[in-house]
Amino acid sequence: MNTNARGAGTRGEAVRVPLEARFVGVLNNRNDGRGLALISAHTRCVRRYDIHEFIITDEQTAAPGATVNGVHYLGFAEFQAGGVLAEGDAVRIAGVVIGTIAGFDESHFPNHYNVVIKGPRRVTGVELGQKPGDLIVFLPPN
Repeated sequence: MNTNARGAGTRGEAVRVPLEARFVGVLNNRNDGRGLALISAHTRCVRRYDIHEFIITDEQTAAPGATVNGVHYLGFAEFQAGGVLAEGDAVRIAGVVIGTIAGFDESHFPNHYNVVIKGPRRVTGVELGQKPGDLIVFLPPN
């Protein structure tokens, strides 16, 4: 068993490794009427070197199948390895968990997914002080 895996349980729960990506573009945009249509799927696979966009909302109803309007944009990040992202994964930036994955929007796919993060407050990547090359980590639940 991979000792780096999180989410391991004793009753046969799924096990996944944390994923890391590095910002390649940091954003400072906001939108109160975005209308992101989160797909019904709870997971998405990513490949090494995939670049996806990361968006945060404070709408607590954000979940697969929901529409999300109030968003701030964190930025685009490139994955360091392939793996699986899932609704409920914690998202850590600069050592701080800013929220959990709420779902995925395919409005720009196949170019990239919009990965929507649900957190206590909306904040942009610039407001977080992020720079290209900074790390964003996705942690499966314990």
